[in-house]
Amino acid sequence: MGTKFAFTGGREGWVRVLLTAVGVGLGVALLLLTTAIPNMLAVRHDREQARQDYTYGQEHKPKADNTLVIADVDTTYHEKDVRGRLVEPEGARAPLPPGVPKYPAPGDMVVSPALKELLGSDGGKLLRERLPYRIVGTIGESGLIGSRELAYYAGAEHLAPQINGSTVARISEFGDPHPTSERTDPVLLLLVMVVFVVLLMPVAVFIAAAVRFGGERRDRRLAALRLVGSDSKMTRRIAAGEALAGSLLGLVLGTLFFLIGRQVAGSVEILDVSVFPSYLNPSPALAVVVALAVPAAAVLVTLFALRGVVIEPLGVVRTAKPARRRLWWRLLLPLGGLAMLYPMVGKGHTNGNFNQYLVTGGVMLLLVGVTALLPWIVETVVARLGSGGLAWQLAVRRLQLSSGTAARMVNGIAVAVAGAIALQMLFAGVQGDYTKQSQNDLSRAQMAVHLPSGVPVTAAAGKFAGTRGVRKVTALYGGTLGDASWQKGPERTAEVTIGDCASLREVAALPSCHDGDLFVVRGGEYDTYTPELAKPGQKLYFDPSYGGNRSAREVTWTVPHGLKAARSVKDPTGVKRGGFLMTPRALPAQAAASVSGRIYLSLDKSVPDATEYVRNTTARISPTADAMVWAASEQSKKFTSIRTGLFAGASCVLALIGASLLVSQLEQLRERKKLLSSLVAFGTRRRTLSLSVLWQTAIPIALGLLLASAVGLTLGAVLLRMTDTTVSVAWASVLTMTGIGAAVVLTVTLLSLPPLLRLMRPDGLRTE
Repeated sequence: MGTKFAFTGGREGWVRVLLTAVGVGLGVALLLLTTAIPNMLAVRHDREQARQDYTYGQEHKPKADNTLVIADVDTTYHEKDVRGRLVEPEGARAPLPPGVPKYPAPGDMVVSPALKELLGSDGGKLLRERLPYRIVGTIGESGLIGSRELAYYAGAEHLAPQINGSTVARISEFGDPHPTSERTDPVLLLLVMVVFVVLLMPVAVFIAAAVRFGGERRDRRLAALRLVGSDSKMTRRIAAGEALAGSLLGLVLGTLFFLIGRQVAGSVEILDVSVFPSYLNPSPALAVVVALAVPAAAVLVTLFALRGVVIEPLGVVRTAKPARRRLWWRLLLPLGGLAMLYPMVGKGHTNGNFNQYLVTGGVMLLLVGVTALLPWIVETVVARLGSGGLAWQLAVRRLQLSSGTAARMVNGIAVAVAGAIALQMLFAGVQGDYTKQSQNDLSRAQMAVHLPSGVPVTAAAGKFAGTRGVRKVTALYGGTLGDASWQKGPERTAEVTIGDCASLREVAALPSCHDGDLFVVRGGEYDTYTPELAKPGQKLYFDPSYGGNRSAREVTWTVPHGLKAARSVKDPTGVKRGGFLMTPRALPAQAAASVSGRIYLSLDKSVPDATEYVRNTTARISPTADAMVWAASEQSKKFTSIRTGLFAGASCVLALIGASLLVSQLEQLRERKKLLSSLVAFGTRRRTLSLSVLWQTAIPIALGLLLASAVGLTLGAVLLRMTDTTVSVAWASVLTMTGIGAAVVLTVTLLSLPPLLRLMRPDGLRTE
């Protein structure tokens, strides 16, 4: 009967069911998206592993019919990574990378759809100069980890002489030939668990609130059923049937929303992360759990809501003064959460993994405690609010009559803000463990270019000097000297640095310098053997493998008389070099193949895209040269990816919060249609009513945000103690999170004003 009333109860029943279904559907869509995340991560990881070429440290393979020479030529364009590979198949059976039907000829390339789109746009002009290849095809989905990934494979020639075991290698298969399992960092695992709980709790709160839409009108209909003979248990079962109908329709709408969002996900990129729609396939087991849990929760929440309502044949006893809410059992929830988390305080990185059940349960209880405490706080505070303006009095009286409804509206926001504050504290506290401060001196150089062996450093430095946006060029190339042949293995070694006099002054204080001079450096870091090797007449051997050139021959050099002494100073990388310094004329000609160069560049910050011009020059000098932009610090990729996932998930949750709050606000206004019309008919100004609605939203949200801040700070402090990190509060993050929560509520209130104005008409009193 309840299900029948939901769908055949006229416009009133349909509106209630539709509001419930939309609220539940939004939550179900996000739950399905969450259940699809593990599969999405697994597919991205599998596809990344399947296309790995492992040029670094690859053992030297002989040329064969099934080998491929591949070069890593990754680059960056406008802060976006571009995955690039030069390929030269050496036989008919050379392995094909996933997603590539056949190898491009030299001078051609196959690209990802997103890269093709970028190269064809006005914004890709500088990148087109860097990739002077003809597009002959696109990479299939199986060869990409995301729909917006920028990637290409370009055909090349004569790559074999450049094989160096780092950026250029010969391979016979794609993928990791020796996969190994990696120990998961317990702190990172804790972050993942907390992120999931924090993102899912607001969803559960919203679903619970959505199934209670239109509760007052439903109860009046149930009173009519009592009048025609149903008992109290029957009315509760009918109410449960209505809620079940709305939740089942919500499951259908949620699945529809999810499928629409799944398709949209293929065309968007959030924080440099994109996916293909096929990645977002929920786990069947988790999808079944959602399909069973949501209707069951709808029925339980409805029965729980009716526990304090007496539905009699002549009306609903709800307007009598309700019993005051009790505080003691509400405090048990957060205290229980703290008790579950306490045993793991001080574990940190070294004392074992965190118990996932205790972590999940403890965080859930603390956040559920927000939803339990907020109604008591709202009721207690609004009961003490006194006189004020007319809009204030209307708002306060409404809150005093239905404080529970007001608290339910902001419960989701409060839970989301509390969780976000705790996570911000946790991320801020542990990021130092996953962030390595760079020694690079950014006041002397902002970019560094590593040149492969065989590239003339002096000529390359001249090209960089003529590049737009470059103010200063420091060109240094070097190698390693040993006291014995490198085939036997020397016992003592020292480094050698080559450059013109201006460049050498960046690494040492020189007495005087002319081309052809030689220096021995004192005071270098980790420089043990230079004094012994710097004796005139000593025979030293250049390491032929230093530049990565496998064809380089070992060159012998005799230490001459008249070496000048120099004092080491920190170079642009923050390191004090030792060993020998040579000007270009002092370097033996045969040793040129045994050294490799690095060029340090100081940029003019006033020139837009200066880094892109440098990268274009680098690509013209050699496709395998590597241009790096220096940063003050470098962060762990795993830590960064978890934080990126949090921001992406938080964006979805905030969208859900806004949409659900808007639906809830509209339902509240619909419930008060006749009341608003009566007030307008008696002469109440619309401005006064609009302000009263704003106050009705502002008072609970202010209380909710204060409670969320307190719970969030407590949870954040406990999580920091669990990771054995000093407790500190990032007040800027706390204020930002509370500000975002307040902004969402304010936006929803402003969006609800147009329907509010339409409802404030005297003709709203008409009835049938």
